[in-house]
Amino acid sequence: MSSEADIPRVALVGATSVRDALQSAVTAISAAGCETPRLDAEVLLAHVLGVGREKLLSDPTLAVAGPAVRAYQDAVRRRAVEREPVAYITGHRGFRRLDLASDRRALVPRPETELLVEVGLGLPAGARVLDVGTGSGAIALALKDERPDLRVAGSDVSEAALALAAENAERLELDVQWLHADLLEDLPEFDAILTNLPYVAESERDALAPEITRHEPPGALFAGEDGLVAYAALLEQVAERPELRFLALEVGAGQAPAVAALIHAARFDAIRFERDLARIQRVVIAERHT
Repeated sequence: MSSEADIPRVALVGATSVRDALQSAVTAISAAGCETPRLDAEVLLAHVLGVGREKLLSDPTLAVAGPAVRAYQDAVRRRAVEREPVAYITGHRGFRRLDLASDRRALVPRPETELLVEVGLGLPAGARVLDVGTGSGAIALALKDERPDLRVAGSDVSEAALALAAENAERLELDVQWLHADLLEDLPEFDAILTNLPYVAESERDALAPEITRHEPPGALFAGEDGLVAYAALLEQVAERPELRFLALEVGAGQAPAVAALIHAARFDAIRFERDLARIQRVVIAERHT
């Protein structure tokens, strides 16, 4: 891993061309070990200049000047030196068709989590759906956006995360109910649950990128020695709720069989899996017909 001393500074003096600014930023972000330095540099510069990424390359009159120089230097420093996620620096993250506010109150929404929304699109009309551990509200809001007929709620044990979800809902004008709860405790009845609960094993902590371990809320990431503590607790409660007929749970690589066994013990009789783009069994889906 690169040390701070190994990372080149972004030295922009006066008005600088977009090309030179990007090249300097790519060099610094790449030296830090970030996986997508060019993309990160472009997203950060577009944010600082208040333009779309496509304009960075299509407008020859665009330059980095005035307050934008210092702002871009600071953004690149946060990305390269502090390894802060781009979504936290810009304050935004795209998810499905939505532009969500993103900050340290909740995990940065991941592309693989969009699978849960795709699964939820097949629910019956008017179904009562709960996004357990909603975080920024990404799943609940995207589902409501694409299936407005559904009665959607999001719950979380973190009041800070719920506040972020509520802010996103208000800005997007989406009618989702927000509930403060530890899993299903004291919640009303629902027909379906879609959830991305913590599933990272404590033993994997050291293998995670600095973006995750330094900045994202650990309570939304880690779930005991095997990564299954949160799902085991949830499914114990699910077993006592016969009204629940449908589950879709996002899991980590290699966890699908163990989570399927927990679901079977909760008396669900139809279990299947959805793979993500990396061919990992990412979502465990179950229905209860009896």
